[in-house]
Amino acid sequence: MRAEERIRELTNSLTDATASVYLVPDIFAFELMNARAQEIDGMPVISLCDTPFSGLDGYLKRIEDIVLSLVIMALLLPLTLTIALGAKLTSRGPVLFKQRRYGLDGRQIKVYKFRTMTVCEDGGEITQATHGDARITRFGAFLRRTSLDELPQFYNVLQGRMSIVGPRPHAVAHNEQYRRLIKGYMWRHKVRPGITGLAQVAGYRGETETLDKMEKRVEYDLNYIRNWSLFLDLKIIALTVVRGFTHKNAY
Repeated sequence: MRAEERIRELTNSLTDATASVYLVPDIFAFELMNARAQEIDGMPVISLCDTPFSGLDGYLKRIEDIVLSLVIMALLLPLTLTIALGAKLTSRGPVLFKQRRYGLDGRQIKVYKFRTMTVCEDGGEITQATHGDARITRFGAFLRRTSLDELPQFYNVLQGRMSIVGPRPHAVAHNEQYRRLIKGYMWRHKVRPGITGLAQVAGYRGETETLDKMEKRVEYDLNYIRNWSLFLDLKIIALTVVRGFTHKNAY
């Protein structure tokens, strides 16, 4: 007898009883991320892969982003203006570099950074920055080493396109490459991309020379999504301040 027929037989036999009947669905044969029961048009369903930021948690996350971004931008305004002036005076080109990235639900967004290179790549093929990269300006090298080139992304956070903490957004060309190679890669986009993240404070930031390193980064990103809490966000922010701005892979 098939399992479905057996279940139907058992439930039919219990229709004239007062027993409560519970069905445990066989969902553990699938990859899960924040699985939860919900309704769609009155039909009970189980979501196998979902965002952790639904309901109250979503509001808390957004409040955290707005409040912290406003405080940080206000405190660092003199530094931000100084960096903008330095970028303009030390090399030709725009102060800000805008690049297409994938954001929440895989939608394309424009991510802002202070320009650190003599060229601004945003095409179908993008070369990751490497140690001693000739494209990086002298002032840009300082910004990248200290991660100060990321400061304009707090504006992305206020726009609602990014979060302070979340999986780092990759260039569109890199996304298209790795989504075919790494299982669950696009699950990173069930949340907004972040300025910093669990993978970065764990040491997986900067250049990813091998597929293994990118797989490890994605593993940390998915663990963050599965285990999100406000405390985890604050811990990641604290670790970023303490050790994240001068990591050996920041170049």
